[in-house]
Amino acid sequence: MGRYYTPDPRESLTQSVLIVDDEPMARTLLRLMLVRAGFNVSEAANGFDALDKVKKVRPDVVLLDVMMPGMDGFAVCESIRDHDETADLPIIMLSAKTDLDSINKGLQVGATKYLTKPISPEDLTEHVREALENTPAI
Repeated sequence: MGRYYTPDPRESLTQSVLIVDDEPMARTLLRLMLVRAGFNVSEAANGFDALDKVKKVRPDVVLLDVMMPGMDGFAVCESIRDHDETADLPIIMLSAKTDLDSINKGLQVGATKYLTKPISPEDLTEHVREALENTPAI
């Protein structure tokens, strides 16, 4: 069962991903996928915690669930985009919501990508790598 991944040589341990999901099991699975691919990973269990961690941790990419209590992923994405220092931060929305309205709303509020669950480890790490490669230099 579990396949182990060799970190991509293009990556260094300084590349970090913030996983934002209210489901502990989802965060654990995503963490395992990304750590095996060589990324540093931090986690947030809700939208408010995510905004705090974005400021403190300064991740290179945010992996953001859409459906969360309190503050959903759309509101989190908008808030991240509203601040100059995080406006260009890659945000990958990852959701079980596959309807066109949700996908369009995610892109309208500023998501870099909108992916649907479930997702394979290979596809997830490739999307994270693409987001990193396409981030403007500061």
